[in-house]
Amino acid sequence: MAPDLLRALIDRAAATIAAHAEELTELDQAIGDGDHGLNMKRGFDAIAQNADEICALPFGQALQKAGMTLVMTVGGASGPLYGSLLMGLGKAAAKAPETVEELVAIVAEGVAMVQKRGKSEAGEKTMLDVLIPVLEAIRTADGDIAAAARAAADAGLAATRDMRATKGRASFLGERSIGHLDPGARSSALLVHAVCDAVENGSGGEA
Repeated sequence: MAPDLLRALIDRAAATIAAHAEELTELDQAIGDGDHGLNMKRGFDAIAQNADEICALPFGQALQKAGMTLVMTVGGASGPLYGSLLMGLGKAAAKAPETVEELVAIVAEGVAMVQKRGKSEAGEKTMLDVLIPVLEAIRTADGDIAAAARAAADAGLAATRDMRATKGRASFLGERSIGHLDPGARSSALLVHAVCDAVENGSGGEA
């Protein structure tokens, strides 16, 4: 992957999280600690500030460096989970994917790392309710992979509204967690859209 496209991914992701930080905070105030938006913005701002160093690395190492940046700067559960996602992606990516099969293998490793770190599966009202459907959409897409990924992310996010949380702070609410979108699923869906936009457009910018 060319450094300019890697930078576009960073710019788009950071701008998207910044634009939606308040929304993420409001979602998290309903069922969590209320700090998801602030924490995510801090983490992706840190990645953006280190973009020169990150973009100078080979693709897989760049993803791992971005993941470590999140772990070091993001509080709560978000840092370890998103950091694990990026480090898993980077671990599987000796280079940027050139085929659907390579992309599936890379995304699958990232999702597996999140599952391992969070000890969670789909259906528990977490970011995995977006990531797992997106992985399956990429695997089975017939044509436009980006469109399939976006649609899967949106559907996965919407499905969390009617779920009862069984992981994290939201699990303490029991039945009261039903009726709210999961903030981690929302930030995951936003980032799926950001990545698709950057790959299609080749430039950063606000969502």
